[in-house]
Parts: sequence; structure tokens; C-alpha cells
Amino acid sequence: MKKLDIIEQEAVWIQPTYTRQPIVLVKGNGAYVWDTEGRKYLDFVAGIAVNNVGHCHPKVVDAIKRQAELLIHTSNLYFTEPQVVLARRLCEIAGMRKAFFCNSGAEAVEGAIKLAKRYTGKSKIIAARGSFHGRTAGSLSLTDSPKYQAPFMPLMPGVEFIPYNDVDALAERIDDETAAVILEPVQGESGVNIPDDDYLKGVREICDEKEVLLIFDEVQTGFGRTGRWFGKDHADVLPDIMTLGKAIAGGLPMGAVLSSEGVEFAPGEHASTFGGGPLICSAAIATIEAIESEDLVRNSAKMGEILLHKLRSLDLSIVREIRGRGLMIGMELEKAGAGIVDIFRESGVLINCTAETVLRFVPPLIIGEREISGLIQVFDERRDEIESV
Repeated sequence: MKKLDIIEQEAVWIQPTYTRQPIVLVKGNGAYVWDTEGRKYLDFVAGIAVNNVGHCHPKVVDAIKRQAELLIHTSNLYFTEPQVVLARRLCEIAGMRKAFFCNSGAEAVEGAIKLAKRYTGKSKIIAARGSFHGRTAGSLSLTDSPKYQAPFMPLMPGVEFIPYNDVDALAERIDDETAAVILEPVQGESGVNIPDDDYLKGVREICDEKEVLLIFDEVQTGFGRTGRWFGKDHADVLPDIMTLGKAIAGGLPMGAVLSSEGVEFAPGEHASTFGGGPLICSAAIATIEAIESEDLVRNSAKMGEILLHKLRSLDLSIVREIRGRGLMIGMELEKAGAGIVDIFRESGVLINCTAETVLRFVPPLIIGEREISGLIQVFDERRDEIESV
């Protein structure tokens, strides 16, 4: 099908839930994608922090091919080796004890909600202002966005919001009905908001003191995105429950709930038909191997520092602040950024705007200085348009 045919057919047959860029992508390799017109784009979106090892990484592709020829799906009525291997690897990397597999980050948050309530016997969950935890009914209840929540009220009861990066506010809000506190180690959708160095450790201490569970939503911050394996590692803090998704399986849909010793479901209390299938687990194992063998966590930290420095050196009048950790960087503007996204796409670079005024840069962790220079070149060459859009 031609580009215009695909776009027209999308409007006829697909729910209008997305505002899409006017390009049709057909191929990806490393840090680049191509459209139906044969045009090549440098990708600083990476499937929204999903393609951490790049597009179509050879290790992931080979693992998918090999497993697809053996066994694709069995359900969780039976044992499979890839699921056990992946669970062990994830728990070892994260410092956790047990894993539950599902199909997305939002499903992982749903699992975390159920696990926290089941373990504590309590119903109240505290989340942070500016949070984003997903679009399903439960995860949306924990997402601080009236725009997303309003059409679907009433949502899950028993949720309270506190200011992010404010330990005292959290301590005041915890009571005898509180089951858990859920936080993103770095808030992604609301603009790459980074807490103070001692914030997560302070939250851990309060949760221990008050005897409530601590949940870290690592869906976006996981798998090297922030220059460490997980966002929690910057604070050297272990949660009771972690939610994973996005980059876990090299571009295939997967989520996971990791938990500490003793924080467990009983048989029959939670399930997922497709969760942890052999095909997806094989892709996830290969993704971990690629991150390790290519030292992508270290590259994320190194390239993140270079990108952050170059962005701050641009000295653009429309920039309010630039925040970043590893290759998770937000450029907060004085105005809406959608028009700037268009300028970059026209110049062959894909970027993303979140929270209306924050340009978000979350490229594959394989990028080097050449790709960073390609991004900066657009700022230099089209500065006047960017400043006046």
C-alpha cells in the first residue's frame, strides 16, 4: 500500500486514539528507521524508550527466529525453560526475589496494585503528582492527569496524591489504611523530573518505619535508560515491588512484576494467558545479553552526559530548563513543542514532545557521538525556526 492509502485506511478502520506523525515507517536498523518513501530518519524516540538495544538487534532477531521454530505459545499451565531463565536473570540484575510476567507496563502496574493489597490486606495507595503509570483502569487511577482520567470516572478508590520529591508530605499522608507508595525513580511523561539525590532513600526509610510497601515503576527507567540498570540504582534503594515493561524484550510487548522475599501471590490469585511465553522470554533474554555484551548501560551514562552538555550549550531563548539522567533527557520550553517536533522530522530526526512543553530525547542506548551530532545539527541549522515556532 502507498503512504496516503495507509493513512486513509487507518482513519476508516482504527480507533482514533493516536495523533500520529504523517509518515509510514517500514524498516528499522540500529538507531535509524525508514519510511515508505525511502527516507531515513535518526530515531531519538526509540518507540518511546522501548528500543534500548536499537531496532532489530541481531541477537534479538536471531532469538525470535530460533524460538519461533520451536515453540511460540503454551500458556502457563506448563513449564518452559525461557521463562525460568528470564525470571532468574531479572531478579539477579534487580536484586529482587520473584517475578510475574504479563504483556505491558500498565499490566505490570495492575499486578503490583493487586500484590500490594493482597500482601498487606489494606486498600489505600499513595502516588505522586506528575505521575504516569498507565491507561488501564487501575493504573490510570494512579496517574496524575485530569485530562486522561476525566472521561472514565469514577476510577479505583483509595488513591491519594502527594507532591513528588517531598518526603515530609509523604510521611504526613501515610495512615493505617495505606498498603503501598508507588513512585517513578524519574518521572517520564510529565517531563523527565529527577528527584533530589536523597529522596528515594528517604521514601524507603519512611515506608519501613510506617510498615507500608514501596513500589518503583521502572517501566520507562529500566534496562539502562538512566545510565544504570534501573533508576533505583542511582539511590542504592531496593523496593518491595518493581514494575517493568517497555525495553524489557527488545521491542516486543512484555511486562513484569518483581517482588522481594515473601511478597507473593498464592496460586490462582493472578494470571496472564500470554504472560511469559517462550517467544517473548527468548527475546527478553537476548535483550539482556545484548545490553551486557555491548556495555550499553555504560554507554547510556557516557552518551547521556555528552548529549546533556551539548543541549545545554545551545543557549536557546525558548528553553526554560534541561534535565536528564543517562539517555532520558527533557528540554522544557517556554511554549508548546509540537511544532519543533515537526521541524526535526522534516530534517530527518524523530523526537517527541511530552507534557506539551517538554522535548523528550530517549534514543537507543547504542547511539554514539555521530548520532548526537546529527541531532544538534538540526538545532544549529534551523535555530531561527525553532526559536519562532
